[in-house]
Amino acid sequence: MKRNNFLKILAALPLTGAVMKLKELGKMTDSLISTDKMPVLFLGHGSPMNAIEENEFVEGFRNIGKEIPKPNAILCISAHWETRGTFVTAMKNPSTIHDFGGFPQKLFDVNYPAPGSPELAKETKDLIKKTEVGLDDKWGLDHGAWSVLKHLYPDADVPVIEMSLDYHQTPQYHYDLAKELSSLRDKGVLIVGSGNMVHNLGLIEWNKLNTAGYGFDWAIEAGEKMKKYILSGDHKQLINFRSQGKSFDMAIPTPEHYLPLLYALALKEENESVSIFNDKAVAGSLTMTSLKIN
Repeated sequence: MKRNNFLKILAALPLTGAVMKLKELGKMTDSLISTDKMPVLFLGHGSPMNAIEENEFVEGFRNIGKEIPKPNAILCISAHWETRGTFVTAMKNPSTIHDFGGFPQKLFDVNYPAPGSPELAKETKDLIKKTEVGLDDKWGLDHGAWSVLKHLYPDADVPVIEMSLDYHQTPQYHYDLAKELSSLRDKGVLIVGSGNMVHNLGLIEWNKLNTAGYGFDWAIEAGEKMKKYILSGDHKQLINFRSQGKSFDMAIPTPEHYLPLLYALALKEENESVSIFNDKAVAGSLTMTSLKIN
């Protein structure tokens, strides 16, 4: 039940002198924090320019925003916030971080003024037993979050917190940590991993950044193999990505853009399916492949 509806019901109750039983009131207040299970997303965010350009990937993000229920809040695991230890943003008004260079001023002018949620940050901290989670009041929303969320929720009216990636931990550690977030899905929280399954900036062909469908052979090979494991539910092979051969090594030279995928997959339950969208390579060495789990 939405908070506003709950308040309307209370206001409409007849003042007959009868006292509502506490257990009945408890049931109503419990419904404020329980919802139908929210889906989980992994979004291939690609170039920051996707924040201000019109292309098929932006359209894909918008379509997903229309397909899924509007969340009470968003927890985003972005490739662009690496820390030693795990942190969640806990400020009321996170800033829009322009964590890049060499792009047009129009991109730096973008502001995504979504509110934060200190309450969700604290609940997330309390949920996680695997490690001590710090409450951060300095980071904000980096482009891994706002460049895609602005297409899903352009009014910036959904509270957003980010969770950092502990860069010195193993893929298995991140996968196991993600599982501890599962109960948030039942409270209207949309969990979003934002990165790229294939991401090798050192080999990118910048002059083909806007050429959808252009991928090197090794990038296509890695992407197809990843999708095979995703659709078959073979997460073990994806966790052990360093044992998958040369194409994976080239696709994942560093793990920060890949790890958000593991967070999303860890939250998939047995009875849920995976839908793939935006499934194209760009600039040779990136894939925009994105997932919806529900």
